[in-house]
Amino acid sequence: MATLEIKNLHVEIEGDEILKGFNLHIKDGEVHAIMGPNGTGKSTLAGVIVGNPKWTITEGEILFNGASILDLPIDERARAGLFLSQQYPAEIPGITTANFIRSAMNARLPEGESVSVMKFIKELDKNLDFLNIPEEMAERYLNVGYSGGEKKRNEILQMLMLKPSFAILDEIDSGLDIDALKVVGKGVNKMRDGQFSALLITHYQRLLDHITPDVIHIMMDGRIVKSGGMELVAELESTGYQAIAQELGIDYKDKD
Repeated sequence: MATLEIKNLHVEIEGDEILKGFNLHIKDGEVHAIMGPNGTGKSTLAGVIVGNPKWTITEGEILFNGASILDLPIDERARAGLFLSQQYPAEIPGITTANFIRSAMNARLPEGESVSVMKFIKELDKNLDFLNIPEEMAERYLNVGYSGGEKKRNEILQMLMLKPSFAILDEIDSGLDIDALKVVGKGVNKMRDGQFSALLITHYQRLLDHITPDVIHIMMDGRIVKSGGMELVAELESTGYQAIAQELGIDYKDKD
């Protein structure tokens, strides 16, 4: 089970309000996509859901599987089944990708339990092969010296290994070539078994050519202003955000 409900969420940073009454309901097994111009609060939303203390919630509620998670720290939200693929994955010298993933898997188990080495290696090799990732990459330091495409593939590898019930993919398609994009789509689609839910944050239609969402939302000025199906993507391709803003009477200016 993996449901996410956000109610009237207001979020600020240093007195500047970013999310302004944000509402969203993702049901069990659904994949939703959020599209919107730069500076509208998409990455803020992702960070707030997983508990990044950088932002301050001034009003509203976040319910995961029906229970509030506002008081849960980041690690407990991860143990509950939330996963965030970051827009800019951090480089961590001194720890290999394989050790990082195994440590994360063990952290989700009851105290005193751990994943056996043989079971871990078998699962890792299977997913490396599935994602067309060279085996030696697992022994490199996490994201150190990785290309942009390698970092994003590694994020999907972590998702497949950790098997979260809900994934937030923040611009996972940024900077990817078509081959890497196909791999990302392949990984996400493998997780779609009816009990896995996800939120995709993207600027581009090309990701949605490989991962077909159940619902697409347009986000502007810190809130969702329009929802629908793939027809929204066609509308954006044809008219851009400016036309939607004018249609809805929103004061819009894309921010770098």
